[in-house]
Amino acid sequence: MSQRTPLFDAHLAANGKIVDFAGWEMPINYGSQIKEHEAVRSDAGMFDVSHMTAVDVRGERATAFLQQLIANDVAKLGFEGKALYSGMLNETGGVIDDLIVYRTSWGYRVVINAGTTAKDLAWMEPVAARFGVTLTPRRDLAMIAVQGPNALAKAAAAKPEIAALIESLQVFVGLPHGEWFVARTGYTGEDGLEITMPAAEAEPFWNALLAAGVAPAGLGARDTLRLEAGMNLYGNEMDDNVSPLAAGMGWTVAWEPLDRDFTGRRTIEAEKAQRSAGGAGLLKQVGLVYEGKGVLRGHMKVVSEAGEGEISSGTFSPSLQVSIAMARVPLAVKLGDTVQVDVRGTLQPARVVKMPFVRNGKKVFE
Repeated sequence: MSQRTPLFDAHLAANGKIVDFAGWEMPINYGSQIKEHEAVRSDAGMFDVSHMTAVDVRGERATAFLQQLIANDVAKLGFEGKALYSGMLNETGGVIDDLIVYRTSWGYRVVINAGTTAKDLAWMEPVAARFGVTLTPRRDLAMIAVQGPNALAKAAAAKPEIAALIESLQVFVGLPHGEWFVARTGYTGEDGLEITMPAAEAEPFWNALLAAGVAPAGLGARDTLRLEAGMNLYGNEMDDNVSPLAAGMGWTVAWEPLDRDFTGRRTIEAEKAQRSAGGAGLLKQVGLVYEGKGVLRGHMKVVSEAGEGEISSGTFSPSLQVSIAMARVPLAVKLGDTVQVDVRGTLQPARVVKMPFVRNGKKVFE
């Protein structure tokens, strides 16, 4: 049975077109995916991300628990509120999920994806038990992401009580305000916030954001925005069978200290050594730009002189007016190379570029 967030009625009131997303009834758009995309790039848009799950972590050994559980190292979180992004790996080095961890006054808050919540908790709970750590999924909370160059100002106007907190936040920092939690994070390539609140307070805040001129944006715009930003989507760029090194997440792996034996470490250490040696058959993540007819889509075959790969996500970029994609290709493929993509049965040339494609509303790649 499909689930609904506390904002379901608000989506209907805003003419949201509802689709199934990982077992949730969520808006794909509110009439125009392109206008919603443009609103985030030029002003401010908001997304209901209440289907994601915040999990509070408590216990004397909470730090040791997370140092075993995830590939990044929470020892880097030097002060309360600081956040980091990481993969949570299985023993074979596949990515169970990608998540954000905040250091908090009670320990940590981990935010995990909607479609992987049950799987994540089933993986996390036995490990937590070994460390004597308590996990509390906060299903009593809702979450709204406000993104865009005017996101902070408009969120502050909609909720003056948190204006000072918003003004004080550094990038990738989240702090509480009573039962609310305000984080300066996001996935669109724009400045913005992810604001968590008691479920009953979500719809009034949503309406206040509407009144402040923040445009509702659906999953469709979320996907074009995050792809322009070169940000992974679980199930596309990574899954239980794709390592963080193949998914462009090597920067999230904390190799030091050498004796931190996080789950999956030995497997991806061996893979790292293979990559350094040229790694025949191993793939890496790159960006593609295609200016021909048609649109690059996920699972299209990529052909290079070094072998074949595959597109993990592709779309037409509203900001750039060309088709862009994220793809896994052989290690020998280099930035600036031309590869061939099987577009509807015909091999078409696409250029390999460094991601992101767009940051703060501007084209980034060469």
